[in-house]
Amino acid sequence: MATARGAAPLAAFVLHRYDWSESSLIVELFTRSQGRVAVAARGARRPHSNLRAVLLPFQRVNVSLGRLPEGEGAGEVQTLRQAEWGGGASMLTGAALFSGFYLNELLMKLLARHDPHPALCDSYAQTLPLLGPGEDARHAGRAARAFELTLLQEIGLLPDLSVATQTQQPLQPAALYALRPEAGVIEARGDESGLSGATLVGVQAALEHGSLEALQQACAGALPALKAHAACAASLSSRLRPLRTRQVMLDVQNLAP
Repeated sequence: MATARGAAPLAAFVLHRYDWSESSLIVELFTRSQGRVAVAARGARRPHSNLRAVLLPFQRVNVSLGRLPEGEGAGEVQTLRQAEWGGGASMLTGAALFSGFYLNELLMKLLARHDPHPALCDSYAQTLPLLGPGEDARHAGRAARAFELTLLQEIGLLPDLSVATQTQQPLQPAALYALRPEAGVIEARGDESGLSGATLVGVQAALEHGSLEALQQACAGALPALKAHAACAASLSSRLRPLRTRQVMLDVQNLAP
């Protein structure tokens, strides 16, 4: 359902944009009330277009959209009638830029268009400032992991982390577990770094509580292991091809002295 002419502007975040013609862009937006939507920004590539400085990744914008024709599906592109900067955090740079693009790619690949997830949109809005300048790497890391887990739970791809998936038995606090795409939560092998049962139970409790801050705190105690396991969980959807942003980050790390 699109915003009608004269309707109140729609709050959105810019996830991605790509060239559509010599003068126009296709822009992917993440909105609270309509989910992920694609819009055609006509003339946005022209040198003097006001949209050039507004339609940037991670920016909060207020947009007015054209109405979808009757009978058109969710995959159709709507017309962007107007867009204005909606305020918010400064642009991401450095390592935070990679983290932000990684979250955007997850949203692009895992969310169907026109499938609203208001709570997830709120979490995204709260997470972006925590990735930006002035935040240490550990704080940013736990914010990214918390959002990753929130997204997977929101779309039904995350198993209950407080029980072993195959047996549905409660986890042992001191035992080590792994999160596998094909098997869910299982006991970790002896040669791998696992997550303690206590950590996973704490993460599950924070997810059920619905507090992003509590989830970030639950993630803080096991960031290196949780980073690997959460990335593994992100491949639970058979629709996912390898995430390009994650591969770029790994390549950059391999080049570092």
